[in-house]
Amino acid sequence: MTGSIHSILKQQWGYDSFRPMQEEIIQSVLDGKDTLALLPTGGGKSVCFQVPALAMDGLCLVISPLIALMKDQVENLRKKNITAFAIYSGMSRKEVINTLKIAGNSNCKFLYVSPERLETNLFKEYLPSLHINLIAVDEAHCISQWGYDFRPPYLRIAALREELPNIPVLALTASATKEVQDDICEKLNFGKTHQRFQKSFERPNLSYSVFYVPSRINKVVEVLQNVPGTGIVYCKSRKRTQEVAEALRSYSINADYYHAGLRNDVRNEKQQAWINNKTRVMVCTNAFGMGIDKPDVRSVIHYDVPDCLENYYQEAGRAGRDEQKAYAVLLYEDNDLKELEEQVVIRFPGIENIRIVYQSLANYLQVPVNGGEDLFFDFDLNDFLKKFKLNIHTVVYSLKALEQEAFVSFSEQIFLPARVQFVCNKDYIKEIDTTQPHLTETIKGLLRSYEGIFDIASVISEKQLARFINEKEEQVIKNLQQLHQLGVINYQPQKDKPQLQFLQPRIKAEDLTINQQQYQKRKEVYAARVKAIINYVKETSLCRSKMIAEYFNDNSSKNCSICDNCLHQKRISLSTEEINTISGKIFSLITNGETEIKDLLTQLKGIHKEKVWKVLNHLVAEEKLVLDKKGNIGINKKAPNFRGH
Repeated sequence: MTGSIHSILKQQWGYDSFRPMQEEIIQSVLDGKDTLALLPTGGGKSVCFQVPALAMDGLCLVISPLIALMKDQVENLRKKNITAFAIYSGMSRKEVINTLKIAGNSNCKFLYVSPERLETNLFKEYLPSLHINLIAVDEAHCISQWGYDFRPPYLRIAALREELPNIPVLALTASATKEVQDDICEKLNFGKTHQRFQKSFERPNLSYSVFYVPSRINKVVEVLQNVPGTGIVYCKSRKRTQEVAEALRSYSINADYYHAGLRNDVRNEKQQAWINNKTRVMVCTNAFGMGIDKPDVRSVIHYDVPDCLENYYQEAGRAGRDEQKAYAVLLYEDNDLKELEEQVVIRFPGIENIRIVYQSLANYLQVPVNGGEDLFFDFDLNDFLKKFKLNIHTVVYSLKALEQEAFVSFSEQIFLPARVQFVCNKDYIKEIDTTQPHLTETIKGLLRSYEGIFDIASVISEKQLARFINEKEEQVIKNLQQLHQLGVINYQPQKDKPQLQFLQPRIKAEDLTINQQQYQKRKEVYAARVKAIINYVKETSLCRSKMIAEYFNDNSSKNCSICDNCLHQKRISLSTEEINTISGKIFSLITNGETEIKDLLTQLKGIHKEKVWKVLNHLVAEEKLVLDKKGNIGINKKAPNFRGH
């Protein structure tokens, strides 16, 4: 089998050998063991399930929350002539059935599925025909409510295991603390013989730095002018992405901005321009970067402090995947750290606030009690806030709590294609042909292009339909809208606006409850994450790479020697000769009386101040000097080895 996996790697990826730990993970999977693999961003996670799946008969079920990543991996596999499909939100029932049928009756090797699909009756119906040999769970930290990105649909994977009792599970993540690792294994019902692999979190080519700055934009410009090549600048707010991009362009830096509020096609266009090096710097929110494999990013700058080391490590780790020198820079002001501490209270609103938001959602979307289950609604957050005069933080984090308790799902990056179904009989269509002749070609185009459109809502493309009937797309959309108003069709236009979905029937707000014990634990875990990132920012002596590694339970890492703290320690490190030289100068400047520290430092201005302090602390510790509370220093005449310097 080992020879087989090497030949697959060479044939499909062109590599002669695996990266560190990949082969051990693959062998564990081939041995039928449940496996947890922690591989840093850019560490080659997909190879760990794609190679063993190709080495075995059957199909690998890949569970992923990222639609863009699913589509990208399916496309890449197909380029290698490997059959792969994906099922995700936005697909019609007919499309899902067709995909499941083809996956079960062909040589399909990979089926990518969003976690929400797992427990649908439709998926369960076709599950036995899929011949699954491996379940790969990507972004596995999402299954843990103690993790930084908990997603309740991931909990459904355990039920899937009951249907597939002897199929191994490979859980993959780039970042998880020890507590989250344990929780992943528990929630996925890992067997007693399961194995865990954790690649070192060291990135020897990536230099981490933190700067306290009065003017962030000037520092960003300075970094980008000194570090050539592609860059990413992460900001916390959408508005700021645009402002920073415009500021960079004023300095003749080719920059663009990106956030989840942009239209789907605009986001794709901007992303592609950056990948193809037409745009040098992308200024963005954290909506940008997931699933994008661009190895030659030379700098990642955080304009604002992220709320946890998990996010920071993932985002900073997008620099230098080609293993060439790269820079991760974090900027901050005092107010940033204060705001982070305040987030602990803001992010966990009380139950009464959550109920108010839930009732307001039902009123805004006009969802009756016991209604709304599984329905998607366009959700304009700003309009909602204005109409109900609610605080944005209260709403956003109440929505998060409602998501984690599986009441609703809110997605800013969902894409739902247009759908059409005929809802009238053929006699009425003939009548419309006579009374509204300008609609005839649109009707014919629909009937000829989409089989079964009379029986079930079919996904359509307005653009393709316009091309088929030789009409402008804008006119086709108007015709579809008119046919909808006339009761000929049910037309649901394409949606790439934020969507809110009720995951269960709407209940009365006063009946809404949450698990307070788990809610409080999540709050405590979040507070610990905030404390960790603040400690990282304020630390001035410990190696930053080592701090990150130890946070993720990797205690084998060494000082990186290239982060700002390591470089600073190098600058102020002292040889025995330097200690003796500086000691001699200190003693020559201190007479039998006392000298103020500030005067002493002024007289030794040719020597690095921190080196002087190091020697002073050493001499005080050795009891050769005495430091009083007023900041005066003098020779300790009571010292056993005093010789009257």
